Amino acid sequence: MTPNQNTRYNRFLLLVAGLGGLLYGVDVGIIAGALPYLEATSGLNAGQLSIVVAAVLLGSVISTLFAGALADWMGRKPLMALSGLLFVGSIPIIALSHGYQPLVLGRLLQGVSAGLIGVVVPLYLAECLAAASRGKGTGIFQWLLTLGIVTAAVVGMYFSFRVDEVAKLGDPARLFAFKDAAWRGIFWVSLPPGILFVIGALMVSESPRWLFRRGKTDAAYTALLRSRSTEQAKLELAEMEQTAAAERAGLATGGQARESLLRRKYVIPFVLACIILACNQATGINSIIGYNTNILLQAGLSDIQAHWGYVLFTVVNFLMTIVGVLLVDRKGRKFLLSVGTAGIIVSLVCTGLLFRRTEKLRVDSRGAVQSMVGSMAGTDDRLTLRYDPKTANAFLAATGRAGNSIRNQPTSLVVIYSCGDFRAATQVARSDDASAQPIEITRESCLPANKVVAFFTNPFANLDAARRAPLRIDNALIAPVPSNQNGRLVAITLFVFMAFYAIGPGVCVWLALSELMPTRIRSNGMSVALLLNQAVSTTIAAVFLPEVGRHGYSTMFFGFAACTLIYFVTAALFLPETKGKTLEEIETHFEGLQA
Repeated sequence: MTPNQNTRYNRFLLLVAGLGGLLYGVDVGIIAGALPYLEATSGLNAGQLSIVVAAVLLGSVISTLFAGALADWMGRKPLMALSGLLFVGSIPIIALSHGYQPLVLGRLLQGVSAGLIGVVVPLYLAECLAAASRGKGTGIFQWLLTLGIVTAAVVGMYFSFRVDEVAKLGDPARLFAFKDAAWRGIFWVSLPPGILFVIGALMVSESPRWLFRRGKTDAAYTALLRSRSTEQAKLELAEMEQTAAAERAGLATGGQARESLLRRKYVIPFVLACIILACNQATGINSIIGYNTNILLQAGLSDIQAHWGYVLFTVVNFLMTIVGVLLVDRKGRKFLLSVGTAGIIVSLVCTGLLFRRTEKLRVDSRGAVQSMVGSMAGTDDRLTLRYDPKTANAFLAATGRAGNSIRNQPTSLVVIYSCGDFRAATQVARSDDASAQPIEITRESCLPANKVVAFFTNPFANLDAARRAPLRIDNALIAPVPSNQNGRLVAITLFVFMAFYAIGPGVCVWLALSELMPTRIRSNGMSVALLLNQAVSTTIAAVFLPEVGRHGYSTMFFGFAACTLIYFVTAALFLPETKGKTLEEIETHFEGLQA
């Protein structure tokens, strides 16, 4: 190929890899815009909605576990195409669903797609791009990942405008029908990027290093020629042959198996990568993105303000990622991670304090709600409750003096209930929302559908005993609705959170994963580290709404801040600077520490 053809192909390769990042971002961000309408029309409780949100992360855990082995077995190119096909297939399952199980299945498929993309695309970039382009390639992946989140937010904003127009007509049935169509339409709009990624994945070359390890030297050389000059291709092919010869010589003299993750010189970088990836999710990033609209609604903003806030939140992410990409090779990974995590800690503490101002006034009216269970239908296993100003004042009166300070003002109610070892929480209902659906509390909404779901909900619980246990109201927490000014302040602190995340962990986490892992264990090491990453993310997403209902947003944000403190200490004190170093130099550094 001529130099111009090489340049065009490299740009196309980056575009395809970027589309992978776009899909990853859509996977993470699409639920935020759809969730308020899904809540309003699906009849699912908070625990079920948490599982719907978390299912994409659970799917990522499952696929990440096998992604490295699949990439080695079938090749990087087929695995990228497969991940795109899974995403494309998930959209009609979700958008056409009428019930809890199809929703979870579709979201699981999206998660499987995201987990495969998260391993195979950075792995493919590391093996296909020249050393001088590796940082740019990873940056573009992350940049388009944030664009995917922005795209999902803009789509959600469009439907928010449409819902607001329908709401003005004053027809509850029409509004309900449009909200049902809105969340389905949000998912349909995300279909074209998936199709484009599949087409692009089929058009790029296979990884030359994978081809070489399969004994296809001529095919590897041909793949190198698509992105490099003849001289560069010959030089890299010679380096591959030298590395392979050295590995064969080491094995012939009794060296340890080269794929083992337990060799001494691999332990420190592997552990560092795992800590960084686990703490990266423990900042709460995916849950703050996924529940952003809900957070802003409960902070005091109106529906349309909350959707605008989410759009601005994603734009901040998109723009600050560009800044991070420009700085990462100038200031270094260690510097950006240290600054980013420090800013995250401050912003999370401020957000928690803003929520704490109103949550400390919460009162518990569980006695009044428990007495109503079964009173409407003559049973002891359900309650339908419309939360309006009259009901709110009645509940507050039942709490005695504790509720006097918030009587005769807009309040919110969340009910936490249980059957045996299983707990659930209702969506937060506001007394000033005349269009809100009644709160539904049932045994079915509390109990998992089967023992598989029960295990992931609470692995230590007894499902059979829970099915026989009475429906119990654990808490019925009433809190004043925060002011609109409070909502704006929360939005600002979340913008600051997103800015520091984007310039630090957002850009550097993918680089840390690919640079810290030694060459010979990269595919398996990436799978294990990303598995831990997704496991933490899945756990947080699954418990987010019930724990918020039980302890409040302030407790969750303070918890995220505490986890980020561990991230800061790791980055500032233990992480080496990898700026300007080859992968071999980084590996030598860790080997020297253990000598």
